Amino acid sequence: MRYWGVVMRALAVVGLLTGGARAEDLGPPKGEVILEVTGKIATMNLYGKAQFDLDMLSLIEPTEIKTSTIWTDGVHSFTGVPLNSLLDLLGVTEGTLKMTAINDYMVEMPVSDAVEGGPILAYAMDGKPMSVRDKGPLWVIYPFDSDKTYQSETYYSRAIWQLNRIEVSN
Repeated sequence: MRYWGVVMRALAVVGLLTGGARAEDLGPPKGEVILEVTGKIATMNLYGKAQFDLDMLSLIEPTEIKTSTIWTDGVHSFTGVPLNSLLDLLGVTEGTLKMTAINDYMVEMPVSDAVEGGPILAYAMDGKPMSVRDKGPLWVIYPFDSDKTYQSETYYSRAIWQLNRIEVSN
Protein backbone atom coordinates (compact mmCIF):
# COMPACT_ATOMS: atom_id res chain seq x y z
CA MET A 1 0.00 0.00 0.00
CA ARG A 2 2.77 2.45 0.91
CA TYR A 3 4.53 1.69 -2.40
CA TRP A 4 1.39 2.54 -4.38
CA GLY A 5 1.05 5.80 -2.45
CA VAL A 6 4.62 6.84 -3.24
CA VAL A 7 4.11 6.00 -6.91
CA MET A 8 0.79 7.86 -6.95
CA ARG A 9 2.36 11.00 -5.43
CA ALA A 10 5.32 10.88 -7.80
CA LEU A 11 3.04 10.57 -10.83
CA ALA A 12 0.93 13.49 -9.66
CA VAL A 13 4.00 15.68 -9.11
CA VAL A 14 5.43 14.73 -12.50
CA GLY A 15 2.07 15.48 -14.09
CA LEU A 16 1.95 18.91 -12.51
CA LEU A 17 5.50 19.72 -13.56
CA THR A 18 4.81 18.70 -17.14
CA GLY A 19 1.67 20.74 -17.60
CA GLY A 20 -1.05 19.11 -15.54
CA ALA A 21 -1.89 15.85 -13.85
CA ARG A 22 -4.56 13.50 -15.09
CA ALA A 23 -7.25 11.76 -13.05
CA GLU A 24 -5.37 8.47 -13.14
CA ASP A 25 -2.30 10.18 -11.64
CA LEU A 26 -4.17 10.87 -8.40
CA GLY A 27 -5.70 7.42 -8.16
CA PRO A 28 -8.99 6.53 -6.48
CA PRO A 29 -9.46 6.38 -2.72
CA LYS A 30 -9.51 2.82 -1.39
CA GLY A 31 -10.93 3.63 2.04
CA GLU A 32 -13.61 5.94 3.38
CA VAL A 33 -13.54 9.33 1.66
CA ILE A 34 -12.81 12.00 4.28
CA LEU A 35 -12.14 14.96 1.95
CA GLU A 36 -13.64 16.02 -1.35
CA VAL A 37 -12.23 18.96 -3.32
CA THR A 38 -14.18 20.51 -6.19
CA GLY A 39 -14.14 23.65 -8.30
CA LYS A 40 -11.12 25.15 -10.04
CA ILE A 41 -8.70 22.22 -9.65
CA ALA A 42 -6.42 20.72 -12.28
CA THR A 43 -6.05 17.24 -10.76
CA MET A 44 -9.09 15.04 -10.26
CA ASN A 45 -9.87 11.40 -9.70
CA LEU A 46 -13.65 11.34 -10.16
CA TYR A 47 -15.79 13.42 -12.52
CA GLY A 48 -14.62 16.95 -11.73
CA LYS A 49 -13.54 16.32 -8.15
CA ALA A 50 -10.66 14.99 -6.12
CA GLN A 51 -11.53 12.59 -3.33
CA PHE A 52 -9.11 11.53 -0.61
CA ASP A 53 -9.11 8.85 2.03
CA LEU A 54 -6.84 9.07 5.08
CA ASP A 55 -4.11 6.93 3.48
CA MET A 56 -3.94 9.23 0.45
CA LEU A 57 -3.71 12.36 2.60
CA SER A 58 -1.09 10.89 4.91
CA LEU A 59 1.22 10.32 1.94
CA ILE A 60 1.30 14.00 0.95
CA GLU A 61 4.30 15.38 2.89
CA PRO A 62 3.01 14.78 6.42
CA THR A 63 4.12 17.52 8.80
CA GLU A 64 3.73 18.32 12.47
CA ILE A 65 2.79 21.53 14.24
CA LYS A 66 3.18 21.87 17.99
CA THR A 67 0.87 24.62 19.16
CA SER A 68 -1.79 25.62 21.60
CA THR A 69 -5.24 26.58 20.38
CA ILE A 70 -8.09 28.55 21.92
CA TRP A 71 -10.17 25.33 21.89
CA THR A 72 -7.75 23.00 23.68
CA ASP A 73 -5.79 23.04 26.92
CA GLY A 74 -2.01 23.27 26.62
CA VAL A 75 0.25 22.58 23.66
CA HIS A 76 -0.60 19.68 21.37
CA SER A 77 1.14 18.05 18.45
CA PHE A 78 -0.94 18.09 15.26
CA THR A 79 0.03 15.94 12.27
CA GLY A 80 -1.38 16.55 8.84
CA VAL A 81 -1.03 17.69 5.25
CA PRO A 82 0.37 21.16 4.62
CA LEU A 83 -2.42 23.04 2.88
CA ASN A 84 0.06 24.43 0.34
CA SER A 85 1.17 20.89 -0.59
CA LEU A 86 -2.41 19.74 -1.13
CA LEU A 87 -3.17 22.77 -3.29
CA ASP A 88 0.07 22.26 -5.26
CA LEU A 89 -0.97 18.66 -5.95
CA LEU A 90 -4.35 19.88 -7.19
CA GLY A 91 -2.88 22.68 -9.31
CA VAL A 92 -4.49 25.50 -7.30
CA THR A 93 -2.57 28.79 -7.32
CA GLU A 94 -5.17 31.46 -6.61
CA GLY A 95 -8.71 32.11 -5.53
CA THR A 96 -10.81 31.33 -2.48
CA LEU A 97 -11.34 28.09 -0.60
CA LYS A 98 -14.90 27.50 0.58
CA MET A 99 -14.27 25.02 3.39
CA THR A 100 -17.26 23.09 4.72
CA ALA A 101 -17.61 20.85 7.76
CA ILE A 102 -19.65 17.71 8.25
CA ASN A 103 -22.46 19.78 9.83
CA ASP A 104 -22.42 22.20 6.82
CA TYR A 105 -20.68 24.98 8.77
CA MET A 106 -18.64 26.92 6.20
CA VAL A 107 -15.71 29.34 6.19
CA GLU A 108 -13.86 31.04 3.37
CA MET A 109 -10.10 31.22 3.20
CA PRO A 110 -7.95 32.91 0.57
CA VAL A 111 -5.56 30.56 -1.23
CA SER A 112 -2.84 33.03 -0.16
CA ASP A 113 -3.08 31.52 3.37
CA ALA A 114 -1.60 28.29 1.98
CA VAL A 115 2.09 29.08 2.46
CA GLU A 116 5.15 27.11 3.49
CA GLY A 117 5.03 26.79 7.27
CA GLY A 118 1.35 27.81 7.29
CA PRO A 119 -1.81 25.85 8.02
CA ILE A 120 -2.17 22.10 7.80
CA LEU A 121 -5.17 19.81 7.46
CA ALA A 122 -4.55 17.93 10.69
CA TYR A 123 -5.71 14.32 10.87
CA ALA A 124 -3.98 13.40 14.13
CA MET A 125 -3.54 15.09 17.49
CA ASP A 126 -0.82 13.87 19.81
CA GLY A 127 -0.23 10.93 17.49
CA LYS A 128 -3.84 9.70 17.48
CA PRO A 129 -6.38 10.02 14.67
CA MET A 130 -9.06 12.57 15.48
CA SER A 131 -12.61 11.30 15.68
CA VAL A 132 -15.59 13.46 14.76
CA ARG A 133 -16.13 13.95 18.48
CA ASP A 134 -12.55 15.31 18.76
CA LYS A 135 -12.88 17.80 15.88
CA GLY A 136 -11.83 15.29 13.22
CA PRO A 137 -11.36 13.69 10.90
CA LEU A 138 -9.73 16.90 9.57
CA TRP A 139 -9.05 20.18 11.36
CA VAL A 140 -7.38 23.21 9.79
CA ILE A 141 -4.59 24.14 12.20
CA TYR A 142 -2.39 27.21 11.89
CA PRO A 143 0.95 27.42 13.73
CA PHE A 144 -0.61 29.78 16.29
CA ASP A 145 2.32 29.70 18.74
CA SER A 146 5.14 30.13 16.23
CA ASP A 147 3.70 33.18 14.43
CA LYS A 148 1.81 35.86 16.39
CA THR A 149 0.14 36.98 13.13
CA TYR A 150 -2.04 33.87 13.36
CA GLN A 151 -3.29 34.84 16.84
CA SER A 152 -6.23 36.87 15.61
CA GLU A 153 -9.94 36.39 15.08
CA THR A 154 -9.36 36.24 11.31
CA TYR A 155 -7.23 33.09 11.52
CA TYR A 156 -9.12 31.55 14.45
CA SER A 157 -12.29 31.77 12.36
CA ARG A 158 -10.59 29.86 9.51
CA ALA A 159 -9.51 26.97 11.76
CA ILE A 160 -12.50 24.86 10.78
CA TRP A 161 -12.83 21.39 12.28
CA GLN A 162 -14.71 18.35 11.00
CA LEU A 163 -13.70 19.55 7.53
CA ASN A 164 -14.87 17.28 4.72
CA ARG A 165 -15.28 19.51 1.62
CA ILE A 166 -13.34 22.24 -0.11
CA GLU A 167 -14.60 24.15 -3.12
CA VAL A 168 -12.02 26.24 -5.00
CA SER A 169 -13.35 29.38 -6.70
CA ASN A 170 -12.01 32.65 -8.13
